[in-house]
Amino acid sequence: MKKLKIISWNVNGIRAVMKKGFHEFLEKYNPDILCLQEIKAMKEQIEIDFPQYEEIWNPAEKKGYSGTAIFSKTAPLSSTAGIDKNIKKKYGLIDDHDRDASTEGRVLTAEYEKFFLVTVYTPNAKDTLERIPLRHKQWDPAFLAHCKKLEKKKPVIFCGDLNVAHKEIDLARPKPNIGKKGFTNEEREGFDNILKAGFIDTLRHVHGDKPNMYTWWSHWGKARENNVGWRIDYICISNDLKKNIVDANIHPEVFGSDHCPVSLEIKI
Repeated sequence: MKKLKIISWNVNGIRAVMKKGFHEFLEKYNPDILCLQEIKAMKEQIEIDFPQYEEIWNPAEKKGYSGTAIFSKTAPLSSTAGIDKNIKKKYGLIDDHDRDASTEGRVLTAEYEKFFLVTVYTPNAKDTLERIPLRHKQWDPAFLAHCKKLEKKKPVIFCGDLNVAHKEIDLARPKPNIGKKGFTNEEREGFDNILKAGFIDTLRHVHGDKPNMYTWWSHWGKARENNVGWRIDYICISNDLKKNIVDANIHPEVFGSDHCPVSLEIKI
């Protein structure tokens, strides 16, 4: 076994974060695998030269929107963009406004010798909650089914911006946010189902009910300065890997996005 460091980060635009210390972040934290969400770019729109990493991109069809990427020191055996086609067909990923979530570059799967790695950028419910039906009845069950299907072959590590604070401890001001996007019963149920399916929330496994561990902050009201945040970014693993966890953490000291990176060190 060797120790593997995985970092997941919603960069809120890779072109923007490249101008805000991304190179220095990569040099300092030196992950074996870096999973990015909300890249908001296609590969040809930006010059990136990280020779130590194999790059896998899954941009949205709509330019400047959504998208995921994986940078890996070890080339994966294979990679697949999107949710398994049969699962996508079963659940349908088109919302009430005819927006097709499967065209938004939200899921990227890489297969390694001993595990699958999935990075995900879950659709935001919107302030109006107009995407709650998509989240509750389509996206969340489809993504979980995708991961469970992979798990039949080998253990799964999935990470990314799940756009939900699971419990009250996962946001600074739970009471006034009950029923609002990111903290609705429907979205929280989606994460409950992840845990019921046997996946481990690695941060809570390591840190228990330690408070004030947030990964996203509003741009308003000095939220980040005062740590009035939400934990909506996660790294989850198959139960078979639980015994291999070395550490899991958040990195609010890293700036450049309205999210901070989250990390997992695991023996594989």
